[in-house]
Amino acid sequence: MQTLLLDSDDVDEHARMADVIGAVEDAFGAYERGDAQMPAKSYIDLPQYNGDFRSMPAYLDAGEWDAAGVKWVNVHPDNPTDHDLPTVLGTMIYSDPETASPLAIMDGTALTMKRTGAAAAVATDYLAVPDATSMGVVGAGVQSYTQLEAISEIRPIEEVVVSDLDDERVQRFIDAYGDEFDVRAGSISEAGHCDVLSTVTPIRDPVVGLEDVGDHTHINAIGADAEGKHELSDELLLESTVVIDDHKQCTHSGEVNVPYNEGTLTDDDIYGEIGELVAGKKPAREDDTGVTVFDSTGLAIQDVAAARVVYEDAREHGAGFDFGLIHTDR
Repeated sequence: MQTLLLDSDDVDEHARMADVIGAVEDAFGAYERGDAQMPAKSYIDLPQYNGDFRSMPAYLDAGEWDAAGVKWVNVHPDNPTDHDLPTVLGTMIYSDPETASPLAIMDGTALTMKRTGAAAAVATDYLAVPDATSMGVVGAGVQSYTQLEAISEIRPIEEVVVSDLDDERVQRFIDAYGDEFDVRAGSISEAGHCDVLSTVTPIRDPVVGLEDVGDHTHINAIGADAEGKHELSDELLLESTVVIDDHKQCTHSGEVNVPYNEGTLTDDDIYGEIGELVAGKKPAREDDTGVTVFDSTGLAIQDVAAARVVYEDAREHGAGFDFGLIHTDR
């Protein structure tokens, strides 16, 4: 059999956002129904290299299809300065659940970007006002691009306000999307008063307060991915309808981790998991729903769902490089 090798450009091209959004939505539903297996992330700490490795395996049965795989990912903060490499590198192994054959090995970094945007789009579809046309972005790094790409797939976004301390990053974002949207720089409050807000910063001191958002703003809190990170004020979280992707991950390293572990925010302050909305077990936005927050930490089921989209589309279009990883003549 042949294993398909897909680099970052292949993943970017064949992770068609509309399809990834649908697959991630299916994954959330499967997880809620109990049709997925997702062991906790395992960590290998390497303090001598100021880094770590993380393994993220999952299997899911979405009904019409099933899929399995594992993402091997790291965080090495010294990489950019010491080795001219990205801080985060990821590799995805996508396997046939029936035979365990390795169908594909693909870049996991681009895959992570796509599925993270897709998860925010799913949450936005369930929690944002139906006629949302404006979007704010706090933090103009690489994930901000995928946030806009994904959310504009499910809402007719016209106006975009981007806020970042780095004027050059703001200008690059404006240049990238100026022909497609009405994009401008603005304050955090201006971004927060849009219909949808995505926060994509690595900060530990909250910068978005209750006064910085509109009465019905939906917020995708993306930046918190480790203990201590915290973008939204406690007051904002307590006054919002908070939806999380996974209780264990979010209370450990998501947006709610700091106030939850301090006892400021409890389980009673968390409305539910996104899978409950997808599966119809809890209502999505209603007419009297105010500010909503989606705490996204990123789940292995999302990676597997997105990898399936990439693999199927790449196979259909003859992309990538086939090689014989497994010999079957024995």
